[in-house]
Amino acid sequence: MHYYFILFFGWLILVASSTVTAAHASQASDATSFEQYAQTLKNQARQKGFDEQFLEQVFATVKQRGAVVKADRNQPERKLTLDTYLQTRVPDWKVEQAVQQYLQHKNTLERIAKQYGVQARFIVALWGNESNFGRIQGNHPVMSSLVSLAYEGRRRELFESQFFAALEILKQGHIALADFNGSWAGAMGQSQFMPSSFLSYAVDANADGRKDIWGTPEDVFASIANFLSAEGWNDATTWGRQVKLTEDFPVAQLPSLEGLTKVRKKSLREWSKMGVTKFDGSPLPALSLPASLILPDDIGGRVYLVYGNFETLMRWNRSYYFGISVAYLSERIAKELGERS
Repeated sequence: MHYYFILFFGWLILVASSTVTAAHASQASDATSFEQYAQTLKNQARQKGFDEQFLEQVFATVKQRGAVVKADRNQPERKLTLDTYLQTRVPDWKVEQAVQQYLQHKNTLERIAKQYGVQARFIVALWGNESNFGRIQGNHPVMSSLVSLAYEGRRRELFESQFFAALEILKQGHIALADFNGSWAGAMGQSQFMPSSFLSYAVDANADGRKDIWGTPEDVFASIANFLSAEGWNDATTWGRQVKLTEDFPVAQLPSLEGLTKVRKKSLREWSKMGVTKFDGSPLPALSLPASLILPDDIGGRVYLVYGNFETLMRWNRSYYFGISVAYLSERIAKELGERS
């Protein structure tokens, strides 16, 4: 009886809260219309020195897009396991395509890998995970998406800064306004850079005057490699390894194992003494290489020791699942290439 009363009472609170929130949102919308807000952004852009004719052309295309706001609010909350995630993100067909793409662009990839100090297989793995090797780049007009998300208000400062970065990309002539599309959140091109990342890391590798992460593979590869290199990648090492914990591993000494757990760094030699082995049960290398123990699904799931390069992958995307999927695809690429050579 009490259980159902609590559910009903909770539902009433939720309805009331939703009504108040909707009312506040409606009041905010009435106080400042989308068109008024866009005009405010236009004035700010003018103050930043953007040309008037250029701004007229851009803002003539800016429309309110409720779909991107809905996508932002309704991101999936269903709990996945890492095993399920890897099956979805790194299926056999993607591995096969990754190897084909590697071989097709082998000379370019290996030249860029040497130039930036980033193994080519990681470049291909990121490319595959972000846009399915350029096939899925998004069809949302970037400028409208960013203004709509900024107007919605929850992360206004973030999306306003991305909007002004996107204006700069257009001003520099890297892509035409009519072709300036991306994900609902404003991520762009085959590398799915946000506009600020584009300005920081995109590369004109073929020296044609444009940093074309949308259609020029050489620019895409160099831009990915430049990001990793600038963020501390070391091609003398790999990303990490899947490991096992022995029965006498001092689990009680670990911090709370809620969600994306990460344990402080120790050397491989120290982790070995504590009861960490390779996944096949053999001893870890007796090295002083620092590594962090991570348990993406807590103590009952997979366990990894990760190195500095994995931390660089986390600067690309703060999800352990994403980082491990990139690493896993890179390893499968290496295995397939080894078997075919």
